[in-house]
Amino acid sequence: MTAILEPDVGHLAIVQTMLHGSVAFKSFEDLNAHIAASPHEFAVVIGPTVDVDAATAFAKWARISRPDLGVILLRRTVDHDVLTTALRSGMREVVEANDLAGITTAVHRARSVASEIAKTIEVEAQAAASSAMAQAKADVAAAQAAADMPQGKVLTVFSTKGGVGKSLIATNTAVALSDAGHNVCLIDLDVNSGDVAIMLQLTPARTINDLVAFNGMIDEVALESILTRHSKRLAIVAAPVRLDSPDHATAVDIGTMIDTLKGMFDYVVVDTSGVFDDNALTALDRTDTIVLVATLDIPALKGLKLATGTLDLLNFPRDTWKFVLNRADGKVGLTTDEFESTVGLKADISLVSSREVLSAVNRGEALVRAYPSHPNSKAIVAFAHSFTNVDATQSEGHKVSGGRLRLRRG
Repeated sequence: MTAILEPDVGHLAIVQTMLHGSVAFKSFEDLNAHIAASPHEFAVVIGPTVDVDAATAFAKWARISRPDLGVILLRRTVDHDVLTTALRSGMREVVEANDLAGITTAVHRARSVASEIAKTIEVEAQAAASSAMAQAKADVAAAQAAADMPQGKVLTVFSTKGGVGKSLIATNTAVALSDAGHNVCLIDLDVNSGDVAIMLQLTPARTINDLVAFNGMIDEVALESILTRHSKRLAIVAAPVRLDSPDHATAVDIGTMIDTLKGMFDYVVVDTSGVFDDNALTALDRTDTIVLVATLDIPALKGLKLATGTLDLLNFPRDTWKFVLNRADGKVGLTTDEFESTVGLKADISLVSSREVLSAVNRGEALVRAYPSHPNSKAIVAFAHSFTNVDATQSEGHKVSGGRLRLRRG
């Protein structure tokens, strides 16, 4: 179909006689309505009495919005100025108004060009759709691969009271897991006074603050460069060795680090600073098990009550908690039963006071290796094995699903 715009009835009749099946309009308003309702219209013939500025404005619009629409301008005389103005605006052809054969030929050419443009648009659309589909499939495959990739478990050791043996539990649990054949990474998040490296007699060349150098691009290669190896199956991310370090890892960096380490190790054990700071909360958000540590005394009891109350407020489910009661044999006027009843937690393991514990720490050895027959060593090893037993049960199809709902108060 061809549309003709010509207000003059005489000129309109002549052109319409040559173009059978065409539709005629006397105003741009009516023509625009027709174009909007006819997506397959391929040619518009603009008659000789139409203002040239209005005609070129329409051609400019068509060049951008309807590139398949051929605009043909009829003029009584086609001179250089008219031809230049028309073609610059995007008109397909300029024909003399009395050249009836030329008008017919121009319309036929417009039909052919429109057909080729339509084919090109269709091919490009199909190619774009195929590319989008391929990209979508690739994204789904990547997401599935990431979901299927084994992810290590995160154990975060926490206490709001210092001196209760938090680092002792973290280091010995990590060593016990590695001795059981698992690949383990131990992270020291106590950035002000972390003791993990000292307790394992390590001298780290790089620490957690070196994460800053990666500018957020924290991948496996980057993390391998800051790990300090304790043994074949145990590596640590050490706390800073200096308090005046100009660079400090952000909570975002630490979150990315933990997420990446989960894909590199079977277990990630996190030793925290003992306060609910951004670093600790970042680790807790990614934690499968929270290991709470306390000693049999009133200050530790108060600290544990504060910790459990905060964890409840932040909606960390209690079935993800484990409780270690250290120095549980002390004759201090407070019994284990009284302690457990007050905090509302049953100790998963209880450790006794022992000179061997301090001796192992002072030598930079893990208790479970220095004194494997010690009651505390046996208890910690059994505690570490309890995580592997749970994971084995979950892998057989009994894994509990569902995420945490976090609620923080500002």
